[in-house]
Amino acid sequence: MKKIYFLFLSLILFSCSSTLDVQDNQEPEDPQYSYLALGDSYTIGESVKETDRWPVKLAEQLRSRDYKMAAPKIIAKTGWTTEDLLRGMENELNIQRDFDLVSILIGVNNQYQGKPVTEYEEDLRTIFRKAVNHSKTMEKGVFAVSIPDYGYTPFGAANQEKISAEIDRFNEVFKRIADEFDVPFYNITPISRDAVNNPDLIASDGLHPSGLMYQFWVDKFVNEVAAKLPQ
Repeated sequence: MKKIYFLFLSLILFSCSSTLDVQDNQEPEDPQYSYLALGDSYTIGESVKETDRWPVKLAEQLRSRDYKMAAPKIIAKTGWTTEDLLRGMENELNIQRDFDLVSILIGVNNQYQGKPVTEYEEDLRTIFRKAVNHSKTMEKGVFAVSIPDYGYTPFGAANQEKISAEIDRFNEVFKRIADEFDVPFYNITPISRDAVNNPDLIASDGLHPSGLMYQFWVDKFVNEVAAKLPQ
């Protein structure tokens, strides 16, 4: 039974659910600000309701501060590596579009699939370059969110030390590239590690963050993101 359980979770990690244009009932009739979210399962919110996805929560909190945010455009799919994200961006952004905000959260599947960190670094530079080019204010409109640590979930608990060490290594590269592009890097990884003491931070699949954890992420960086938007 335990083997079947972990096989099921592995299939979740590489499933094909995705979203590109969010249906957001809170979107104002005359939105003034746009938001592009780039990533993988953490960005589309695998195993949580659409309203619990962190980009959707972020847009909602910004609206509560009188920013008329459009529904976020999300380019992400569960199981995507940096290579997959670049392909998705090419397919979805072939017509030039500029956004007020652009977020990047990618890398867990590079780690999970055992891909070289050097490959991750090369792809990440290209992703940041494209993100900056799709931002109305260049690097000022872009921000990065660190890779959470799934070693502290039921799925990863048996290999926690190995997973955590590798996630730290990928995040070191992630932050360094963000610094190169003068893009803020919001470190939510410590929040993800709190899940070992709080099961409510994990979704029902035993692997991905819950809506509560995503809320904690947004609470951490919403003030800084809001400051990126002109009044």
